[in-house]
Amino acid sequence: MQKKPITNKLLWIFAVGQFGWSLLSGIVSNWMVYYYTGSPDAQNPLTGIFASGITQHPILFKLTLFGLVLAVGRIFDAITDPLIAGWSDRAKYKGGRRIPFMKTIAIPFALVTIGLFTLPQTGSIVVNDVILFALLITFYLFMTIFCTPYNALIAELGDTQEHRINVSTYISFTFIVGQSISFLLPNVAGMLQGAFGPAGSVRMAVAIMAAIACIAMLVPSLYIKEREYLEAKPSETQAFASLLKTFQNKMFRRFVYSDVIYFFALTLFQTGLAFYETKLMGIEDTWTFVLTATMTAISVCLYPAVNKLAPKLGKKKMIITGFFGYSVVFLITFLCGQGLHWGFIVAVCASVPMAILGILPQACVADVAELSRLETGEDRSGMFFAARTFAFKMGQALAMVVFTSITVSGTPASYRATAAVAFVTCMIGACLFFLYKEKMILERIEELKGKEN
Repeated sequence: MQKKPITNKLLWIFAVGQFGWSLLSGIVSNWMVYYYTGSPDAQNPLTGIFASGITQHPILFKLTLFGLVLAVGRIFDAITDPLIAGWSDRAKYKGGRRIPFMKTIAIPFALVTIGLFTLPQTGSIVVNDVILFALLITFYLFMTIFCTPYNALIAELGDTQEHRINVSTYISFTFIVGQSISFLLPNVAGMLQGAFGPAGSVRMAVAIMAAIACIAMLVPSLYIKEREYLEAKPSETQAFASLLKTFQNKMFRRFVYSDVIYFFALTLFQTGLAFYETKLMGIEDTWTFVLTATMTAISVCLYPAVNKLAPKLGKKKMIITGFFGYSVVFLITFLCGQGLHWGFIVAVCASVPMAILGILPQACVADVAELSRLETGEDRSGMFFAARTFAFKMGQALAMVVFTSITVSGTPASYRATAAVAFVTCMIGACLFFLYKEKMILERIEELKGKEN
């Protein structure tokens, strides 16, 4: 049976799902630390509004409970990635190997996000700690169940080099839009404060955003009939055997080395962004969205250039440029002073590496997955993306521990120190990416496709 052609319209519909899960992810990654730790001040009275409900002091060396909970959540998330990927790669559901997972988990994923800001509010700190831990583990599990099959479709819908770059561009756009809108949380909460009170306004703002995210996640699940576009043969390899095969791929390992370090540095920066702006630059937290929107708008304007330049200059050269670009951003943050202009300097400078690294790494993974399929005859796209996710989530978990440990004192110097760590590690990541051999991969793909035809 002739499959329907994959079009850019289909890829855009697919990309709407990325907006949904990135909005939920942004709510948790950008605001949980902000609302569950720290202390309020005259400009930002809602900082740490839920902090009194959970343990704040270090419980192991300099590690705080919140840092450990976040780190354990990311490690659990990373471990479940290959399990879900293996399940998805082997799936034989009528609706396909990927879409049934996405359709089933969208609503529970949104509900548990709301629960994270609502349920750990009992009168017992111990009970709150346990509830927060359980909910965060569940949040990461549900995110894995949605995102792992979703990411596998990047390689499968990217049936050509052009489509792989296009779909990476589209999902990068919807990802940063979702992340940017998540920064509106204080603004939405501010508008609702008169009706719901300080804490209630935060919870209601989370609920509104989670509902929007849920609808977005359901769009590709309901519209794309997977079997009509893809004829993927289910993998017979078990999950961890498939994961081992994936990491035995030399080019994939070289890519992952720098990717882990990049996500470690980026997570440090993203977790601290609200603190950098409020504690170092002296900016009200309601400006966070304006600054993020500025960064996003400039980055999106650069997308066509990245899309056109990638085939000409090569993804490798551009990714290395992006690494060095982010290093500059982290250095500026470390050196910044007081004033709104510092926020705009960071936003403008970050837009360039954001455009590059938001698009091209996914395309690199899709290239490696495609080459593996051509060489082995087995389609394990889900596992390649899961293996990448497994690796970079370990970096994110470490970043959560490092950030909350360094900033346990809550002083401006402690937040500045996290930016310095991000700068050093991002520079290391840039150097490691020189080991990746993009030209060889693309030439081998063309050679094998020529033999297929």
